[in-house]
Parts: sequence; C-alpha cells; structure tokens
Amino acid sequence: MGNTDIFEAIANKYDTYERIKIAKITSNAIREYIVNGKDKSAIDFGCGTGLIGMNLLNDFYSMLFLDTSQKMLEQIKQKITDSNIQNADTLCFDFETAFRSDIHADYVFMAQVLLHINNVELVLSRLYKVLNPEGHLLIIDFNKNEEIISDKVHNGFDQEKLIDLMTKIGFKEIKSKTFYSGNKIFMNQDASLFILDSKKQTSQ
Repeated sequence: MGNTDIFEAIANKYDTYERIKIAKITSNAIREYIVNGKDKSAIDFGCGTGLIGMNLLNDFYSMLFLDTSQKMLEQIKQKITDSNIQNADTLCFDFETAFRSDIHADYVFMAQVLLHINNVELVLSRLYKVLNPEGHLLIIDFNKNEEIISDKVHNGFDQEKLIDLMTKIGFKEIKSKTFYSGNKIFMNQDASLFILDSKKQTSQ
C-alpha cells in the first residue's frame, strides 16, 4: 500500500483531536450496517492506530487490525495491552503486493484507505476473496475533489464509478451515501466523506 513510509514517521503523533473526532463519526456510520456483529469477525483494513476499530471492538466477536505500517501497529498493540483487550489481534501485511488465503472475515472496513492504494481493483478483488459468504466490505472515503492535485493519493472517488467497479468484481447489494462534510479535512481542502456497503455473493 502506498505512503507506508509517511505513516511510519507520524505513528506516535497520529491521534490528533480532529482524527479522533472523525473516527467517532465514521465508527457510528459503520455501526448502521452491522448485523449480528457479536457473532462476527471483522478486519480494520489499513487501520492506522486503530482509532475506528477500537471504537467498534464491542460490536464484533473479534477484530484484526491490519496495516502495512509496523509502527502504527505498535501503537495499537500498546492500546490492546493497556486496556487488556481480549478479542483483538494485529497483522502487518500489504494486500497490494501479495495475498494470504488464510485470512477471512465477515466484515472488512477500510476508512480513508482506498485513496492511498494505487491498484484499487486488485485490492478490492483480494478483499472480496477474504470475505466469508454474505460478508460485508465497507468503504469510507472522500468524494472526488477536483481541487486536490497530488501524486501521493487519489483525489477522492466518484461513488457511482466505484459501485460499477465493485459490481464488476462480484459484489452485490451495493449502496452508498455521503455522511459527513468538514472544513479542510482532505489535503487542507473542504471535503465530504461517503460510506459504501457491499456484500459478497453467497456461493463464492
């Protein structure tokens, strides 16, 4: 996944007031799509310091915090130890460069992660394989913003085009909506966040 070196450098100062605030708003948005989560496994994909996954620990049976940054995961490990959390684990792995067939979950959520991924279709296809039948992939990211020009991240996503791509991959019952707008929250520009919910086919 792109920009791992940047996240390695800011891991110990990542949890700012603004990020914690947006993580809570995002966690509440995800919560609307969780069904019988107490019996389900989840992956916080591209978890960073786990700001969102930590908020949702009590909503799931188990949680895997997955990221490409070892230093970000060290922050989570400390949180898990400090709070004596029993239903969480961590994994440093990059789904953009490799695949692991031993990882499965009922829910995968990725918040402000897709914009850092170069090969979007490849990673979403691999996450489709990770999901158990009828499993959910939840994507939270920025709506496309033409004001942002960067060689490090995508400038957001068009919800309809993303839905088309996920339909092509095999996801079903895809729905999305914009749930938050904020000032200077994306590369110092005003921006809005959407949440997209999708399901894996039963037979695959």
